[in-house]
Amino acid sequence: MSKLNSQEIEKQANKLENWTVSSDGSKLIASYQFKDFKRAWAFMSACALKAEQMQHHPEWSNVYNKVDIELTTHDVGGLTEKDFEMAAFMDEFSK
Repeated sequence: MSKLNSQEIEKQANKLENWTVSSDGSKLIASYQFKDFKRAWAFMSACALKAEQMQHHPEWSNVYNKVDIELTTHDVGGLTEKDFEMAAFMDEFSK
C-alpha cells in the first residue's frame, strides 16, 4: 500500500460527495447528519463492519444525529486507496 501523491488525491477526491481533503493533504474529512441518533448509529455500525473487513479504521465522533469522520492511513503518513474506498462506502451507505 503506497501513499498517494497530490494529483492522485485530487482525482480521487473529485469522485466523492461529502469529503474534503485536509489542508496538508494527509486526511479526508466529512460530517454526516442523520434524521436521528438511531440512524446515525446504524451508519456507524455498518461502517464499523466494513472497517473490520478492510482492516482500516476511521477516526470519528458521534453527537446525537451527527457523525464527524477523518480517514488517513497511519502506516504511510497520508492517504491511500483504502481511505478513498472507505469514504466511497460511507457516502453510499449514508443515503
